[in-house]
Amino acid sequence: MSAKLWQQVEGAGLALGGIMVAGFASPGWPGWAWVAALLAPDLSMAGYALGKRAGAFTYNLAHLYAMPFLLMMMGVASGQTGLISAGGLWLAHIGADRALGFGLKLPTGFRHTHLGRLGTSKTE
Repeated sequence: MSAKLWQQVEGAGLALGGIMVAGFASPGWPGWAWVAALLAPDLSMAGYALGKRAGAFTYNLAHLYAMPFLLMMMGVASGQTGLISAGGLWLAHIGADRALGFGLKLPTGFRHTHLGRLGTSKTE
């Protein structure tokens, strides 16, 4: 198996684990809040409005596995199930991205990732 495929399998496992953590913590949020929390990390793409390097930085910062783990640990330490669930959904988002082949961004362009080039566009 290739290194990329291993990372995709790892991502799928972390996505499933993140959903399970969020569900077990069960903060009682309405359905729309679960969807919003799951999609929130992609707001980091707004950094691309400042250029490729800034965009890659903000995107990667929001797509590191360590960030949701820290949020979950803060929730455990403080007894706040909302933080645990938010961290779990954040982890699920990142894991799903990796499983689908969306990697951390390189400063050369949005389609250039550590898992390889996205799409078939020749313009970037």
